[in-house]
Amino acid sequence: MARPFIGVTGAGKRWSPSWWCCRLAIWLVGGRAVRISVRHQPPESVKFAAMVISGGSDISPEHYGGEITAPVKHDPDRDELEMRWIRHAMRDQTPLLGICRGAQLINVVRGGNLHQDIRAIRSRTYNRPGLLPTKQVFVEPHSQLASIVGKTKLRVNSLHHQAVRDTGRNLTVVAKDLDDIPQAIECPHSEAMIGVQWHPEYLFYVPAQLRIFGWLLRCARREL
Repeated sequence: MARPFIGVTGAGKRWSPSWWCCRLAIWLVGGRAVRISVRHQPPESVKFAAMVISGGSDISPEHYGGEITAPVKHDPDRDELEMRWIRHAMRDQTPLLGICRGAQLINVVRGGNLHQDIRAIRSRTYNRPGLLPTKQVFVEPHSQLASIVGKTKLRVNSLHHQAVRDTGRNLTVVAKDLDDIPQAIECPHSEAMIGVQWHPEYLFYVPAQLRIFGWLLRCARREL
């Protein structure tokens, strides 16, 4: 069976660990990743069966009414590129997975907003960034995400200092951490849109995390 093409947006820099780990995770579940960035334009002949909007720099605050003077590291060109791909995916009902920044950007595109810096509201969660699964996340039992990972409690990694605050149109928070900060969103009206605040691509060796990519590939095959 042919491997579906999965578009993966991300940073344009040459060395991008997130891209290589996404590529590996997608390959492991049966897909073929195609890199998309301001420096990587996919061939026009490629039809994507699903999309991943990956993690990275902060989203420019003007897109969600945030504080313009806040100390953020943003990439306006990447914002515009990824917002365009998200809108295309929603218009065409292409399966969509948002990772960290990607989850936040899906929320922003649908009219939601963000906590610009969660460090001040942390009290119960270990706040030091890391790639290892050290943070607890609690998943809503009847959510699509819970059925995918097969659990209602996960250990995840954490590299973010921003997070979803108010959800956008037709989005629901389906996972939170110990501080009740949103850690995953999904669309109850669509089986094929999930955003997670952590980085499952760096946890491809954890079965529950690889199942998230497996879900995306199952959705992708239905699109072919």
